[in-house]
Amino acid sequence: MYRSFFTLIACMLTSAPLSAEVVTSNDDGFVTRDTATVSANSMATWLALTKPGDWWSDQHTWSGDATNMALEPQAGGCFCERLPGEDVADGFSLDGSVQHAAVIQAHPLRMLRMRGGLGPLQGEPATGVLTITLEETEDGTRIVWEYNVGGAMRYEIAEISGAVDSVMTQQLHGLRDHLGGTRDPATSDEASPAPE
Repeated sequence: MYRSFFTLIACMLTSAPLSAEVVTSNDDGFVTRDTATVSANSMATWLALTKPGDWWSDQHTWSGDATNMALEPQAGGCFCERLPGEDVADGFSLDGSVQHAAVIQAHPLRMLRMRGGLGPLQGEPATGVLTITLEETEDGTRIVWEYNVGGAMRYEIAEISGAVDSVMTQQLHGLRDHLGGTRDPATSDEASPAPE
């Protein structure tokens, strides 16, 4: 089922807050950051990260089904979503598509960086850079998930930053749970320095 622009805004603004943090906020934008430590090694974590259809929330898609999402982890690659067409009695359906973000750097097993306005930010001049870093630890892999948003937008920064923070954390927790969760729950949401 296709979700409208306004439905996505409502979902973002009413999502329950999780444990991510808005680490910077000003008149020009904001930065959200969250961390999770998974028991999987960096190879398994990277392979799962690059298959968002397996762990992204259906609620935060345009099609209503995360299995329509795909990611090509190469510079210039697309983090995209297929919008299945609706069958009609006297014709055929035409599929649509959404580009959520474009890959601008892919360093397998270490870092993935994408540029794009996710969710309702897609309809604004503002854009964001999502940087996901992986660091192998004794217990598995630490994932740092940072979304840096800036530019003109029609939203109040304090309101939209909290909503985006919540949604970004939900996606990271989806990836974490898909990988089997953490070995040490006490370290799953610890603060981490900004990625280089």
